[in-house]
Amino acid sequence: MGEGIQVFDRIRMMWVVLQPEEWVRQNLVNWFELVKKIPKSLIAIEQSLKINSMSKRCDILIYDLNHQPWMMVEVKAQVVELNASVLAQVLNYHMGMPVKYIMITNGEQCFVADIQNPSSQWVDEFPEYK
Repeated sequence: MGEGIQVFDRIRMMWVVLQPEEWVRQNLVNWFELVKKIPKSLIAIEQSLKINSMSKRCDILIYDLNHQPWMMVEVKAQVVELNASVLAQVLNYHMGMPVKYIMITNGEQCFVADIQNPSSQWVDEFPEYK
C-alpha cells in the first residue's frame, strides 16, 4: 500500500491513497450508486482505452444496462479549474471509447454534455439512467 490516508475503493476492491482527486472520485461514485441508483457493477474506474496507438485511462466509465459505454467522467481535484484543457482531455478519450454523455467535475462544479446530440450541448441536469 502507498503512504498516506487510504480509503477502500468498492469498485476496484482495493485500498487506494486518498489524494484530492481520489476524494472527489469516491464521493462521486457513492452519489452515482446511492442517489442515481447506478449499479456498482456497471461503474468502472480507470478503464483502459486506446487512442491511436496510445494507452490511456478514463477516470470513471459508466455502462448502461446493456453493458454499453454510456458516460465518461473526468475527475479533477477541487482546486483544479474546469477549463478547456480538461474538456479536451475527456473529448480525446471519447475518440477511443464513444459514449452518449461526458462529464467533467472537480467536486465543486460539474458539467455534463450530451455528446451524441448533433450540437453536443451541455445538459441542465444529470441525465436519467436507464
